[in-house]
Amino acid sequence: MAKMSGGQAAVESLKAENVEHVFGLIGSATMEMFDALYDAEEINFIGIRDERTGTHMADGYARASGKPGVILAGQNGPGATNLVTGLAQASAAFSPVVSIAGALSSAHVYRDAFQEVDQQSLFKPVTKKTWTVTQVDRVPEMFREAFRVAMAPRRGPVQINLPRDVLSDTAEFEDLQAPETYRNQSLPEASGDAIEQAAAMLRGASKPVIVIGGGIKNLGGHLQALALAEALNTPIIMAPGHGDALPFGHPLNAGQMGPRGNPVASRLAKEADVILALGTRLGFNSTFYTYDNINKDAAIIQVELESTAIGRYFPVTLGIWADCVSTAVKLTAAVKEQAAKAEVEAWTDTYKQERTAYLAKRDADAIMTEAPIQPSGLFKELRSVLPKNSAFTMDAGTLCLQATDAMTYWEPPALFTPLDFGLVGFSFAAGLGIKLARPDKQVISLMGDGGFGMTISELSTAVQHNINTVTLVMNNQCWGAEKAYQRDFFNGRYIGADIVNPPYDQVAELYGARGFKADKLSDVADAVEAAIACGKPAVVDIAVDPAALYSFRRDSFKHRGG
Repeated sequence: MAKMSGGQAAVESLKAENVEHVFGLIGSATMEMFDALYDAEEINFIGIRDERTGTHMADGYARASGKPGVILAGQNGPGATNLVTGLAQASAAFSPVVSIAGALSSAHVYRDAFQEVDQQSLFKPVTKKTWTVTQVDRVPEMFREAFRVAMAPRRGPVQINLPRDVLSDTAEFEDLQAPETYRNQSLPEASGDAIEQAAAMLRGASKPVIVIGGGIKNLGGHLQALALAEALNTPIIMAPGHGDALPFGHPLNAGQMGPRGNPVASRLAKEADVILALGTRLGFNSTFYTYDNINKDAAIIQVELESTAIGRYFPVTLGIWADCVSTAVKLTAAVKEQAAKAEVEAWTDTYKQERTAYLAKRDADAIMTEAPIQPSGLFKELRSVLPKNSAFTMDAGTLCLQATDAMTYWEPPALFTPLDFGLVGFSFAAGLGIKLARPDKQVISLMGDGGFGMTISELSTAVQHNINTVTLVMNNQCWGAEKAYQRDFFNGRYIGADIVNPPYDQVAELYGARGFKADKLSDVADAVEAAIACGKPAVVDIAVDPAALYSFRRDSFKHRGG
């Protein structure tokens, strides 16, 4: 037994969970917890400039490491409300973020006290679960529950609210439990009957395709997925945002499907007679929920760890509630002895020819004019200069959406995006968390100029803590996606679309980072190589043609007659 304050018990709980990094912004509501962190040599505290961006850092760390990411908002009220956007983003990405915030003293609740807000209600819609701790002796219990829920399938963010009086009160605490004593240690596996039924459907297919998503990526199952694809001799396509689930160079890697993918992968989804959906919801970014992007007549086998996702958007012939990685291993064993089918050979040979031709055409069609820089030319330059160990973060927005399937991802995981939340202002901050999780990776953060302007203050965090990422600001002086819609569907009636930016390379230097500028295409390679080599956080301000805009969601404006 040991006597501790609630703040000390909270930090001991983090230590028991083997937390290595805590992202946070200090505040008076949680001073007991910060004081305890002062003595916690095992935990690296990363002081941030905004709770929203700190949550993106925790999100990036969690996705890249497979461990919980921890964000601590020191102040109740405004400090807590700033967490909401980051937690909504983490929820959309099924990212295990443990968010902690100070809360009003229990005796002041419902009295219109200073910085009072109903944090319990505030966080419920954007987390898996939210707790407000009511007694100091329950602090370890609530932390155990929070980490357990965050990491349980399907993973996601949680919120702990810690009232001031709970943090300052003291109690006698027993030794804290190790995580393995209350954490699930196994995942559901497919039954033998389900495996045989799925194998029979795959053996009978003439045009099979495997679709993979976050399940394979987050569980590190690319080798198992590729072994199954090789046994079937069938291509694999990926949900947008998960184009890094397989190494780029594998001949059966068709890239990302759907409206935001490439035409080769998209054709496979539209023509396949059997679709094995392996760890993917077949959700919005992949399909827009319509048969315009997937063959209505295909037999679908869907393997999902989240049972409610099976058949949710498209009827399935066979639903398997199981871990997709172990299912891939079992299916490989079940189909590997089958004789090669001529129809499948022809299907896959045709795909390989199309894929090779598509990649060659992508390079040949890239617009390599010096200035203004065109996105296709920029992406071609980046493909040639960026190292194979690069991990990419991206925002939403027209330029990043164009980049998603244009970059090459060699070492999974290597692509981190806002996914279905479509958030601008995610990329740079998330990259800082990813770099802490994977210091071996060269982290490249692609952003538009608007999104970088939202989050530029975290350059201070990067410099102070020596988190050396490279941010490529694709500067087209506008909110590109919205300006494209105003151009294409509202007769060029622009309002709020054009923006004025400082020279971001110079701003980076003022923060103590390194800044580089590329005004013409021939500047790009040298600037990016210098940024990678400089040994500091770096920003490359790249002047991209403001007219190079693309309307991704044309379906949203059908009523406009466009």
